[in-house]
Amino acid sequence: MPFPWSGRDLQKLSAAAMSALLLTSAAKHFREPEFFHPLVPDIICRDDSGEQPNGPLAVLSREEWVAATGLLESAAAVGLLIPATRRAAAGCVTALFTAFLSGHVDALRKAYGPRGTPMRRRVHTLRLPLQAPLIAWAWTLTRRNWRP
Repeated sequence: MPFPWSGRDLQKLSAAAMSALLLTSAAKHFREPEFFHPLVPDIICRDDSGEQPNGPLAVLSREEWVAATGLLESAAAVGLLIPATRRAAAGCVTALFTAFLSGHVDALRKAYGPRGTPMRRRVHTLRLPLQAPLIAWAWTLTRRNWRP
């Protein structure tokens, strides 16, 4: 029996699923921000303690980066649900997931460093490769004539 949905219907469903994933992640950014702390590279984190000098990219604290990305994910989730903004939002989500790669690589590097633990090694070894299908999924939503 053929699947009766059109490509447009499947794109709406895919966008809604991506939106739900982003909203879930955004909620976790505010409920459990420490979960995301290892993913924020030190080079972009401002240190207000005075223990080390801040570099030119250190514009926000680690907590502020986690909150900002949670807000970006929330906005992107809403954008994916609106047909008129779906393609632009999907492009932004693709860029966001791609930018997150640096945080995942940095977290993996730290996990295998002297302060890394076996649990962190497992978690970050699994998290990094998950970015590729997320990037690909977000990219599929940027297409105008969507085909499964």
